[in-house]
Amino acid sequence: MTAAASGTAPQPPTTHAAGSGAVDWARIRADFPLLTRQVHGKPLVYLDSANTGQKPAAVIEAVDDFYRQHNANVSRAVHALGSEATEAYEGARRKLARFLNVRSDELVLCSGTTFAINLVAYSWALPRLQPGDAIVLTRMEHHANIVPWQLVAERTGAVLKVANLDERGDLDLEHLYSLLTPEVKLLAFTHVSNVLGTVNPVREICRQARKRGITTLVDGSQAAPHLALDVAALGCDFYALTGHKMAGPTGTGVLWARPEHLKAMPPFLGGGEMIREVSFEGTVFNDAPHKFEAGTPNIAGFVGLGAAVDYLGAIGMDNIAAREQALLDYATAALEKVPGVRIFGKAREKAAVISFLVEGAHAHDLATLLDLEGVAVRSGHHCAHPLMHHFGVPATCRASFAFYNTFEEIDVFVAALGKVRNLLA
Repeated sequence: MTAAASGTAPQPPTTHAAGSGAVDWARIRADFPLLTRQVHGKPLVYLDSANTGQKPAAVIEAVDDFYRQHNANVSRAVHALGSEATEAYEGARRKLARFLNVRSDELVLCSGTTFAINLVAYSWALPRLQPGDAIVLTRMEHHANIVPWQLVAERTGAVLKVANLDERGDLDLEHLYSLLTPEVKLLAFTHVSNVLGTVNPVREICRQARKRGITTLVDGSQAAPHLALDVAALGCDFYALTGHKMAGPTGTGVLWARPEHLKAMPPFLGGGEMIREVSFEGTVFNDAPHKFEAGTPNIAGFVGLGAAVDYLGAIGMDNIAAREQALLDYATAALEKVPGVRIFGKAREKAAVISFLVEGAHAHDLATLLDLEGVAVRSGHHCAHPLMHHFGVPATCRASFAFYNTFEEIDVFVAALGKVRNLLA
C-alpha cells in the first residue's frame, strides 16, 4: 500500500539515497541531456515517461559510436565491420536475455510491443483459433493488445471476452477467473496499466490460466522500465516489451516466447535472413528466433537498447522501483490536496503513473496550459478508449514519473496545476 493510500502524506527524502540504496540521484539525472533544456522559457519538467522514456548519454553515445565506427549490416558479411555489427546486435540480444532471465534464443528482436503482439496474433493465434473459441482480455488494455485480437477474431470466428475492474482500478480477479472457461484459448493482459498504473499479479493469473490449459500473453511495456523482471518465473507463454520506454531508442522491442511456441509458429514476414535456403520450388526457414526477423533490423537501435539495459542494470531495478514509489507517493499526496482534482486508479500495487482531471477543465486544455509552465504531461485517451468509456470520460491527463525525476519537479508541477486551475475557474 502506498503512503498516500494509507492517508499519510509523505515527505521528500532528505538525501538522494534515501529508501533506495547508495544511489546518487542527482548524478543520475545529469546523465540525461534533454532534461537540461527549457520549454517556453522555463525549465522542462518531463512527466511523460510512460509515453517514452528519456535517453541517457550512454545510450546516445552507443548509437553514435555504432554509426561512426562500426556501421554495417548484420549476418551478411565476413569483413571486419560486418562481424563487429553482428556481434553488437547479438550482444544486445544476450544483454536483454540476462535482463529478463531467459535464454537469448527465446527472444525475437522487433520494433516494439505492437509488432510483438501482432506477431503472436498472426503466427500463433490465426492458424489455431476456430469458430467458438474465445480470447480473454481486460478492460485496462492498450489498443495494441485489443485491436490485433479483434482482427484475428473476425477472421477465425473466435469471440472476445473482457474482464472487469473494481472501483480502485484493480483487476477483478474473481470475474477474470470466471471467464476462463473451456473454450478460451488465449488470455492476453497487461503487466502494468499505462493509464492507471495498476500492477497486475501476473504470476498468479498465469498459474490459473495454465491450470486450465490456456495460453497467456503479457504486455510488459510499462513493467520493463520500472520493475525487476524474471520472465522465466512468471509462467506466461509470451511476454512483449518496448525499448523506447526503458531508456532505449525508438523502434526497438522484444518478444519472448516459450521455445515450443517459436518452433511451431510459421514466419510472420518473409525476406532476407529468416531463411536457410530459397528456391522457386520452396523455402527452408531459419531456426527461431531468426525466422521471425526478416530484413535489415534496427541495428543501431538495438546497440542503444543494449546500452540502456547496461545502464538500468548498473543503477539496479530494485533501486529504480523504490525511487519511483517514493516519487509516486509524494505526488499522489500533493495532488490530493488540490481542490477539484480527480485521480483515476488507486490500485493496491501501482506503478508511478497518475491519471487525473480537474473539475470543469478538459484534459487537453490542462495539458496545453501546463506546457506553457514547462510541465510536460500526456492528455487524451492514452490508446485506451474502452478504459475511458469505463470511467465515463473522453480523456484524462497523465503524469508519469521516472527515476530521473525529482521531488522539486513535483512541487513545480503541483504549483503549475494550481495556477492553471485558477485560470480555468
